[in-house]
Amino acid sequence: MIVLHDYWRSSAAYRLRIALNLLGLDYERAPVDLLAGAHKAPDYLALNKQGLVPTLEIDGKVFTQSLAIIEYLDETHGAGFLPQDPLGRARVRTLSYAIAMDIHPVCNTSVARFATESSGGDLDTKDWMHAFIPERLAAVDAMLGDPATGRFCHGDALTMADICLVPQVYNAKRWEVDLAPLPRLGAIVAHLEAIDAVAAAHPDRVKPTD
Repeated sequence: MIVLHDYWRSSAAYRLRIALNLLGLDYERAPVDLLAGAHKAPDYLALNKQGLVPTLEIDGKVFTQSLAIIEYLDETHGAGFLPQDPLGRARVRTLSYAIAMDIHPVCNTSVARFATESSGGDLDTKDWMHAFIPERLAAVDAMLGDPATGRFCHGDALTMADICLVPQVYNAKRWEVDLAPLPRLGAIVAHLEAIDAVAAAHPDRVKPTD
């Protein structure tokens, strides 16, 4: 039994849903309600010492940190999430990190909440998101202006970079960021969203119904 502990709107958890779906692995979702503080409950902290999502139980082990898990899945299932050549792997990691480490953390809900609350009402969450997402996504779009870019972020095979891109674009749309000036990025996401395994991981497909 594979168990994915996730929150429906978490970008990091969204990445794992995409990866697992692409591999065709059956898994059980164990929702962790971040808004209710479930990630700070003792039983969850016993699984994930950071109190973050996602957490994946697979192969009799417990894994945390989405990119580390994606690389583990790649190595154990021959997924092709990373290219075979060192230069290709470096480029895919660079694009992935530009999203997962340079955009996602600063736009994390807890960070945005702290910033807005500390502003004394001078800043709202949308202001915070617009201070970072447009400029940093524009940098990613510029990075995609490379001959190595193809139908997807790196060539014509879906990689970890694409898995990172989809949730970040979802988050950008959620906060009404104008993506029209980012044509490379937009074209790639359009291809990705047409893939059934990617579409099935969308937050709207897994959000709580009650």
